[in-house]
Amino acid sequence: MIRIKAVETYVYRYPLEAPVQTSFGTMNDRPMVIVKLVDQDNVSGFGEIWCNYPAVGAEHRAKIVKSVLSNLICSQSFEKPEDAFEQLTSKTWVLCLQTGEYGPIAQCIAGVDIAMHDLCARRLSQPLWKYLGGTRNKVATYASGISPATARKTAEVALAAGHDSLKLKIGFDKDTDLKNIKDLRDLLGSDGKLMLDANQSWTMDQAKHMIQNINPFNVSWVEEPIAADRPDEEWYGLIEISNMPLAAGENIFSKDRFKHIISTGYLGIVQPDLAKWGGLTETVPLAKAIIAAKKSYCPHFLGGGVGLMASAHALAAVGGDGILELDCNPNPLRTFIAAGFFESSMSCMDLGDEPGIGVVPELNAINEYRVQ
Repeated sequence: MIRIKAVETYVYRYPLEAPVQTSFGTMNDRPMVIVKLVDQDNVSGFGEIWCNYPAVGAEHRAKIVKSVLSNLICSQSFEKPEDAFEQLTSKTWVLCLQTGEYGPIAQCIAGVDIAMHDLCARRLSQPLWKYLGGTRNKVATYASGISPATARKTAEVALAAGHDSLKLKIGFDKDTDLKNIKDLRDLLGSDGKLMLDANQSWTMDQAKHMIQNINPFNVSWVEEPIAADRPDEEWYGLIEISNMPLAAGENIFSKDRFKHIISTGYLGIVQPDLAKWGGLTETVPLAKAIIAAKKSYCPHFLGGGVGLMASAHALAAVGGDGILELDCNPNPLRTFIAAGFFESSMSCMDLGDEPGIGVVPELNAINEYRVQ
């Protein structure tokens, strides 16, 4: 039995010299919320809560953990992480209805769930990928976070670091998008993997127009060309005119919705974010279902080092042909944990055999960025 005796949260913000641009907003800093659980035997586990938006979201989520979830976690014992996830979800459901804060509460539960899995893997002296049933400890990555204003320069730096696959932010204006797509295709050559992320920015008509312009560039996928909640017929309509797979998943938030998405077949790439919804409890079986449906499970993640490591372990555990998202912009909140897990280049992570996520986060190393 696992009994948690302490729940701690840490909020960080790393100011950016070059803001990250998306079609729906700009990030002027990179936030991170870490959850630390300590059990009755003084074994610790670490998780991360998605907190990129809104700008004040990080502090708010940390307060939800301390004011709502902490007492629930420490009030009983659990046999396994899945039990804690179910308890937290059921005990906060009325609060979600009352406040309308389904997303933030689900994100906090996800972070706690990641920490609980990390703790349990450490108790067994197993790497998280093995604890989750995996047989491999290496995953491929692609460079993400390439903004329109500095696309070519950022891509050049990423390629020099050893990346061989790039994902570009689009959804701004047609001329800018097409110029950046052409520039990155030229840098990659004809065979390099180029992905595009429109961040739900287009209407159906706009998406059809842009996809027809994008088709000649040998794109590996276009992500969220329309809003994630648009009806099936719109997604089917895009598939009919596209010569590239469609991708989505970071903005889908329930088992039933994912089950529906997988069954429709219009997504070739499915991208749940385990720090945003579901933690490892929901994401690992979901990833297996994605692969069983002959789709690619490609974890979405754009945050700090703990969440990145958990996402990498989930991908390693389930196998398949998926590739891990890796922000290629400078961020010590990521690299203070993850930097040591890359081999000769940034295109592959070697997760090793150390317990849990593979490292005990040295939080003192990033104290200068702590805000709460």
